[in-house]
Amino acid sequence: MPTRPAAPSVIAVLSSRPLVRALAPPLPRATALAAWLLGAGTVLSQIVYSTTEPAERTPLTVLTVLTFCAASVLDAWTRCGARAALALVAVAGGGGLLAEVVGLHTGVPFGDYGYTDALGASVLGVPVVVPLAWVMMAWPALLVGRALAGNRVISVLVAAWALAAWDVFLDPQMVDAGYWTWSAPEPSLPGVDGVPLTNFAGWLLVAVGIQAALRALVPPATGRPLTLRSGPAPVLYVWTWFSSVWAHAAFFDRPAVSLVGGLLMGAVAVPFAVAVVRGQR
Repeated sequence: MPTRPAAPSVIAVLSSRPLVRALAPPLPRATALAAWLLGAGTVLSQIVYSTTEPAERTPLTVLTVLTFCAASVLDAWTRCGARAALALVAVAGGGGLLAEVVGLHTGVPFGDYGYTDALGASVLGVPVVVPLAWVMMAWPALLVGRALAGNRVISVLVAAWALAAWDVFLDPQMVDAGYWTWSAPEPSLPGVDGVPLTNFAGWLLVAVGIQAALRALVPPATGRPLTLRSGPAPVLYVWTWFSSVWAHAAFFDRPAVSLVGGLLMGAVAVPFAVAVVRGQR
């Protein structure tokens, strides 16, 4: 009896040469330039955000995520090809959305929380901008892992830490802005009041899954050091760490978050910055 051909796997689809050729125009310089312009827009939006009245910050929040997300996708495309960009959107965006939907409706793995209507349109209760935020930071975090660790497993763990440590800054800021709330915010990290420890444990768990999938799907740019000519993702990661330390201390009245987040995210951001500088040609 004839058998039906097996359905193609996700990896096979993402690896399809015709698909990659169709999605990858021969414009690496133009793509890198667009990524840098979007990265510059991200930095400008964040600077303006910190000096804007709290009630007027939501449009800048959304704009920052959109420009940062687009910059990360283009950076992935320029460094590693269309397959990388497609995998980033599918894994970080789709995986982030799935984790948020499950977390929102079950309390696993982040804890019991809920979104307000402040961030606009949503999918299954999750604001659309949220999975885009997973995309925007998952890519530079992957580069952090690859720059700081050669071993596959350690690279995934470092990348996951690079992604999850960012939330030590993000969650207190967004809670204070009224974008989501926690039903049981304690116990929390020392100095990071209002956000439960379960949230950070959940972030680490989801980040490991996302980074492991990206590590498997995205080929490294072999034979080349980590260079800034390909795109702004490394700068945006280090800038996010530095600007978050600065903003929580000077503008958001969260000096303890500035210290704790600065140490936890800085544990990878600082050596990553050194690796990027040394990798320039």
